[in-house]
Amino acid sequence: MFEKRIVIDGRGHLLGRLASTIAKELLCVKYKEFLRKRCNVNPSRGPFHLRAPSRIFWRVVRGMLPHKTARGAAALSRLKVFEGVPPPYDKMKRMVVPAALRVLRLRPDRKFCSVGRLSHEMGWKYKDIVQKLEEKRSKRARQYYLAKKKAVLSRTKAINSDAAKKYNETLEKYGY
Repeated sequence: MFEKRIVIDGRGHLLGRLASTIAKELLCVKYKEFLRKRCNVNPSRGPFHLRAPSRIFWRVVRGMLPHKTARGAAALSRLKVFEGVPPPYDKMKRMVVPAALRVLRLRPDRKFCSVGRLSHEMGWKYKDIVQKLEEKRSKRARQYYLAKKKAVLSRTKAINSDAAKKYNETLEKYGY
């Protein structure tokens, strides 16, 4: 990390690489300064610095919404964020936003930072626990998917079997 003031000689550096390094350092220092801000009279009055990845994302979205109006507060109340995928949502189909996918929007040689790693470095203590639970969930989901795939395969075999064709022909005679 940089100290308060530093002088950089730009000779022999690539402009973009140097600029991105400096910008990253400045942002990191800025976030650390944000974490240090508090009320001197009574620190329990805030500001409250959220360290969990879900809460950081929630705050970013809150900053993009007019959360002080009734419409914005209602919109924010519809947002739910979690670390990992909790049980009611693990059975639902998950969508992606192609306009925000890293593999589509960021060149492969660019550096990037995940919110989970940033949170862990800033004091979030539950990265390992969430990772372990997520591995367990993905293992169960894989078993569920294989069982479902097997059931679909056996159903298609049953539909295409000779016995089923005989019954289907009989049902077609009666208008079904």
